[in-house]
This record gives sequence, structure tokens and C-alpha cells, in this order.
Amino acid sequence: MKPLSVMLSMLAIGITSSAVMAEGVNLPNASLPNASLPNVSPANSELVNRGAYIARAADCMACHGEDYTGGTAIETPMGEIYSTNITPSKRYGIGDYTEADLKNALQKGRAPDHMLYPAMPYPSYSGMKEEDISALFAYLQTVPAVDEAPEEKTDLPFPFNIRSLMLGWNFLNVPSTEKRDGLNETQKRGEYLVNNLEHCGTCHTPRNSTMGFDKSMYLSGAQLGNWHAPNITPDESSGIGSWSEQDIVTYLRTGELDQRAYAGGPMGEAVAHSTRYLKNEDLSAIASYLKAVPAVQTEDTVSAVDVSRLPTPINESITHDLLAQKEYLAQAKAEVSNGNNSPKALYLAACGSCHGVNGYAQPDARYAPIVGLSSVRRDKPDALVNMILHGVESATNTSPIMPGFSDELNSEQIAGITNYVRVNFGGLASSDVSAGDVDRIANTSVDKPFLIKYAGLLAIIGIIVAIAIIAFIIRAIFRSRRRA
Repeated sequence: MKPLSVMLSMLAIGITSSAVMAEGVNLPNASLPNASLPNVSPANSELVNRGAYIARAADCMACHGEDYTGGTAIETPMGEIYSTNITPSKRYGIGDYTEADLKNALQKGRAPDHMLYPAMPYPSYSGMKEEDISALFAYLQTVPAVDEAPEEKTDLPFPFNIRSLMLGWNFLNVPSTEKRDGLNETQKRGEYLVNNLEHCGTCHTPRNSTMGFDKSMYLSGAQLGNWHAPNITPDESSGIGSWSEQDIVTYLRTGELDQRAYAGGPMGEAVAHSTRYLKNEDLSAIASYLKAVPAVQTEDTVSAVDVSRLPTPINESITHDLLAQKEYLAQAKAEVSNGNNSPKALYLAACGSCHGVNGYAQPDARYAPIVGLSSVRRDKPDALVNMILHGVESATNTSPIMPGFSDELNSEQIAGITNYVRVNFGGLASSDVSAGDVDRIANTSVDKPFLIKYAGLLAIIGIIVAIAIIAFIIRAIFRSRRRA
């Protein structure tokens, strides 16, 4: 169940036909089979197997793990919140839960003995259908119980450690979305998947001063630490307005849209754990709904792909066989060692062994091509710079991990690589990212809303005021009694 937490570029989750996609030809759904759904068995009841599908559609594994034992750290402005064990362990998990208990947790953020934090996206799950909750409950009873607690436990500072305060937060922010009028049946299904089960807004919708959804900017993109969840409204300049419905289906199924996008980081996890398992009709419903939501234009626009400016492979061998690039890259690294700090030499030395001498990488080994990616073509270079600085963690055990270079390269070198990549692999006419820009991006943190930033001080002031009011009332009572 993936919270505060989406998208961008570097990890390949799956491969589609580059030639077909590059020519803009839509692939039929039949050519994009969904991944075989784990934990589904003819020995299980229909209800349990349906629950296994709901668990995937709700992306439970992204936080609780494939074994549901939890322990994932979820970064929030209040501090790190750790996911819990949701196996049917009676001591450490939810083995004592009734179906009503699970329903309260999902829809109201209320466990049997305490309130939950909205890192578990109950503001979105509040709209889950009764039959889906019943199926999920039946399925969770069948997963292997693990009788151990996660190594880390949530321990937020005052006043966020007072879980009862979530009652007030819930009053303001649950549910997180509203149903729209005028949708057809397919789009209604897509709305349910996007808003409730997949809880896309948790990452893609900006937050207001209370850390609830800013509904006026629905799905228009948000900053998640070093990651930026992009605008997924149908805006042409800053969103995915240029994507067809089939493009959306292809991306959610494979994690790739050739020469436009790769799923990495939180979105890579969403594809790996969830969307690649969805039925074609559900992916089509999501796509149909996303094309129908109101378009929101943001400042972080994306330049259109100029195919004429994109590099052509040097030859088939050097593009798809990294061994064929060995001498070429060894020479580049030697030049850097000898003091050549040109952007091209730096790129080849630091990035070329994975992403290829001309950006096309080696897809068969799941190294990500970076030619034409939207993260490279954005007017703001922040997403690309952050990836070079901090790297990209693998969403699956079989995907390569991109290391960060913040400790190996200085700001001027990273700026040089950024400009080289944006011009040569993004097709931009020019790029003028400076060392100062890199320093700004490296030192930028997500702004905490006023109420979150000063919550401790405000709570203390509130306690003092409350005590003063109580004292005043008591004093007034005593005076009235004396007069009487």
C-alpha cells in the first residue's frame, strides 16, 4: 500500500518493441499480456484469488513487502513512518483482526487499539468497495504468518506521536477525492482504480497546509524528497496529453514507453508490484479515466520530442552489446584520468558503461536507454540532476541499481553531464545548467507546511492557552460561589 510516495526514468521494468513504439504504432492489448499473478491457485477459493488481485491493485506490497512483513521506511514531513507486519500472525501481525477491523483500518485509518498515520493511504482506501475489502480480508488470512515484528518501529516527535490527533486530520482530509459526474462505465472503473485502489494521488497530487490533497491541483505532480512525481493530467505541455490511451497501458504494463519514459524509483516499484499484474481491461479503464480528468498546466513543462535531433546508433553491435563498447569507454576513462573533463568524456567515463556510448544502453540486460526520456526533456533539470546526484534504487531484485555520483563528481562536472545528456539524448537545442543550479537542487528540501513545521511550538502554545482558560474558568467559579 504505497504512500507519500512517483515516477521518472532510469529502470527498465519490461521491454516492448522499440521499433514499433518509435514509429508511433499502437500495440494491441493482446500483445501486452499481464504478468502471472503470484499467490493465485486453483486450490484457493474464488474469493481468495480475487483478494490476491485486490492486494496487487491496491499496491500493498510496495510498503509491506512481498511477504507482507513490513519494515519499509516511509519518509514524511513529520518523520519516518515504518510499515507494519500484516501477515496473519496473532502476536505481530493482524491475525486477530476481524473483517470489520480491516475495514476500519482501510476506510477510517483506525486499528483496533490506535489510530493509523496517513502514510497508510486510508484517505484513498476510504472509497474501497465492501466486496473488495471482503476479498482482501479472505486472502490475507491465507498468506504465511510471520511471527516477528519489523526491526524498526514508528517513533515520531511530539506532537505527531499523539495518534488521537489524526481524528482532526481525518475530519479535514478524508476522503481525499470526490467522484466526478459525466463519466462512462469504463471511466468510472478507472476512477475507482486511480483514486482508491492504486491511490495515484498519494504521490501525484500536491499537498495543502494540512498535508491533505490540494484538490485544485489534482494529479498535477508533486515533489517526493529527491523524486518528482510528474503531472499525469492530460495537459499537452506539462502532463501526458501527448500520450494515447494505449501509451498509458503500455507504460503501466511494462514500465517503459520508448523514447519518452521509463519507470524508476517509486513508480518503478508501483509497476513491479502492482500495475504489471492488472487485467488489460483495468489498465484500459485507468487510461480512459486519465484522459478524461481536467488538464492542469504546471511550470515544469516538457519539450516535445524532436526525433531529428536524437542520436542514431553508432552500429547495431555497439548499441546492444556493451562488450563492443569496452575499448571506446576505456579510452574515455583514460582521458578523464589524464585531466580531460569535457562533458562528453565525463559522461562516457561515469555513465557510458551502463547507458551506452550513445544513450541506447543494453535493453537485454535491463540497462535503461535514456534517449528521448521526458525527465531529460523537462524545462527544469531538477529530476535529471537528482538522479545523477542520488542514483536510482532497483524496484526488483533483477533490475540494475544506478549509483549516485554526489561523492565522486563535483557540481561543475554534474552540470556538464546534465547539459550533455539533455542536448545529445533529449534532443534539446541547448542546455545551460550551471554548477550553481546543481548546488541549489542538491540543497533543496521539500518545504514543510507551516502547521507541520511549527507543530511542536503550536501544540505547546495550545496547551498553555488551554491551561490558562481552565484556570480562568475555575477562578470564575470560585468567585461566583463566594459571592453566593
